[in-house]
Amino acid sequence: MTLLGDAAHLTAPSGEGANLAMYDGAELARAIAANTEDVEAALLAYETDLFPRSTSEAPEADRMQEVLFGDNLPQRLLDFFTDSQPVK
Repeated sequence: MTLLGDAAHLTAPSGEGANLAMYDGAELARAIAANTEDVEAALLAYETDLFPRSTSEAPEADRMQEVLFGDNLPQRLLDFFTDSQPVK
């Protein structure tokens, strides 16, 4: 048994849950395909990369919680959207 998506990433909601779930699913499938004879080895390979990836997303989740629910609302949320630059 292993986890993926929101269940594997113990962070506040930040809008990345679906992205992480799709990525996790692809990585789990890749690990299983590379270790078809040893599912435990596949899970270990998948989880070795999963947990550091989860840790790297946590600060962004915290930042989004502050933007959405912190002090100075709704101005803080307006600033978040108006300070964003379009992708070129």
